[in-house]
Amino acid sequence: MTSLNTLNNLKSKKIRVGRGIGSGKGKTSGRGVKGQKSRSGVAIKSFEGGQMPLYRRLPKRGFNPITKNDVAVINLGDLQKLIDTKKISADVKINIDTFKETKLFRKSINKFKVLSNGEFNSKIDIEVDYSSKFAREKIEKAGGKITVKKQSK
Repeated sequence: MTSLNTLNNLKSKKIRVGRGIGSGKGKTSGRGVKGQKSRSGVAIKSFEGGQMPLYRRLPKRGFNPITKNDVAVINLGDLQKLIDTKKISADVKINIDTFKETKLFRKSINKFKVLSNGEFNSKIDIEVDYSSKFAREKIEKAGGKITVKKQSK
């Protein structure tokens, strides 16, 4: 029975607001005297007295990062199809500008990555921002050359 009493003593008593002067939170219930904040139903967290509030003065940014990296991904199989259909020439150096000129990438794309999916057998010279290990191996096996740009942070 003593263990129950010790548990009850560990709990702090709930403050009963507005229950008489002896409680220490009687009469005005700790809200002070008069004024807007003493009344019920008041929410004035960001109200600045009629001045344009800070949250409306600042520009909206949301979930659009300022320095966004739009990375396009292209598989070697798709690259081979583009070379076979003569949309891209295998003789010149292929880079991001090559894809933008042929309108295969949007203007907003600023980096691209090569992945190894699909069959590849063209001898190309390509400059990429990122590359998978297997894609690099496939390009070099076909007799091509791949240059990965050094990333600056």
